[in-house]
Amino acid sequence: MIGHRPLRATASLFLALVLLLLGTSRPAHAHANLVRTDPAEGAVLQSAPSRILFTFDEPVRAVPDGVQIFDPQGDPVAAGTTATGSELAVALTERPLEGTIVITWRVVSEDGHPISGALTFSVGAPSTPGIATPPSFSNTVPEVPWVLTLARWLGYAGLLLAAGLVVFTAVFLPAGPGTGRARHRAATLTRAAVALAAVAWTAALPITAVYLLGGGPELLGEGSTWSSLPPAEYAVVAVVVAGLAAAAGLGTSPGSRRRRVAAVAAATAAVIAPALTGHTRAAGPEALVVGADALHLLAGSVWLGGLAGLALTLPALSGHGAAAARTLTRFSATAAAVLVALIATGSLLAWRILGSWSALAGTGYGRLLLAKIALVLAALAIAAWNRWSLLPRVAATKSADRRTSARPVVRATAIEGSILVAALLITGFLVDTSPEAAPARPAAVTSPGTRTTTLGDIAVEATLTPLSRGPNTITLKLRSASGEPAEGVAPPVVRLSSERAPLGAVPLTQVSAGFYTAQVTIPAPGTWRMQVSLRVTQFTNPVGELEFVIAG
Repeated sequence: MIGHRPLRATASLFLALVLLLLGTSRPAHAHANLVRTDPAEGAVLQSAPSRILFTFDEPVRAVPDGVQIFDPQGDPVAAGTTATGSELAVALTERPLEGTIVITWRVVSEDGHPISGALTFSVGAPSTPGIATPPSFSNTVPEVPWVLTLARWLGYAGLLLAAGLVVFTAVFLPAGPGTGRARHRAATLTRAAVALAAVAWTAALPITAVYLLGGGPELLGEGSTWSSLPPAEYAVVAVVVAGLAAAAGLGTSPGSRRRRVAAVAAATAAVIAPALTGHTRAAGPEALVVGADALHLLAGSVWLGGLAGLALTLPALSGHGAAAARTLTRFSATAAAVLVALIATGSLLAWRILGSWSALAGTGYGRLLLAKIALVLAALAIAAWNRWSLLPRVAATKSADRRTSARPVVRATAIEGSILVAALLITGFLVDTSPEAAPARPAAVTSPGTRTTTLGDIAVEATLTPLSRGPNTITLKLRSASGEPAEGVAPPVVRLSSERAPLGAVPLTQVSAGFYTAQVTIPAPGTWRMQVSLRVTQFTNPVGELEFVIAG
């Protein structure tokens, strides 16, 4: 078993590394944000442009039919789209009528989540009295369907359990007489976990494609739906399924050392493949974060698979005290290092994705992460009790009585594993939850066209006039607690949306310190929400939501 000194040395090394990295890192971005458009929002052009350019703050990917253009009559205008890096170019293939043009767009961020919005500009002169709004639009950040979250949870549970059991069987379970029943139990559960992972990861592909396109199951019959997924998504699923199948075939029965090494290698490849997609791709430095995510998955797999393996095999080894003792000793010696790696990489990932300690309580992602941490701490407490209290009792018991004395170990191990499965459920939600802060509650109305909110220590006063369909003016005033003009560490960002038409980010022009203005064309009456975000510190970016009622 591992001693106190090596454990403390390993923990100190990991802690020093994490503190060094955290002290020199910057927070990660979540979804991509629209930085500017050409033409600008609300612009009036003499003639229709041949190309419209959207620029984001991180690379984006176009999806089939993700951009739709409507002329002043509400009729679609043909166009082609190309995404290159952080730019989305829209080439008009036909000349629209003069008047106000509405463009709705939908792209996929680097972290794999879709975002959408709209742009309005006019050719010749704005339409009077207004333009017809297209029938329906998606929200700016569409909600993830529950069936996708379920598929991902089942996929991760099957993946980590299957790979961990392969490692347990190949590394920790000794070969020799008396272990056949234990190996059979482990092999049966491994095959079931492989089947679960294969079905769940494969099923997640079409669900993800439909989610990215913002449609329904009817889209599955179209070839463009399947091409909307990046090749990396298909590659990850292929590696997961093939890797687990190979690992289960090689590692669930006694074999040569080379066979066991090949099984562990295949299981490792399957486990680290998902680290190549998701929120970690939007964090930086990418190599560090992806590597930490891969190590985090590996550590979790070894822990979960080891617990399941112990719970299954210890009863079968109860009549073979030497084999049971070797199994417990081998896993116990590795478990300490695994837990250190799990905690260190989890801390690093939380910092890089969230960006601040306040985000733990201030975002949905952070609160889910706190719940996961609580479960992991509970599992750690049981593991410590198992390691330092129960196992020594078993070791000190005579061989004839070990079957009875091992029962508390088996029960504690089963409880610990159940807690980890619950933590995996939260992981399924984390994969599909944005790390960005949720908008603040709508502020109270101070006058028909003015709303106020507070972002950090800065008071924000937003005015929208004349509150009617068509051209409107936005003014934004930022004030400190003393009433002086204030600024954040970056300019504010304003987004407008309604249930039918998200206009997205509105380009602001700074008039003076703490004073911004913008022109925007609102295409339809009703309740419109203005989201104002301001990075008040390097790590804090609060968001306030204001509501305005637009007359017809």
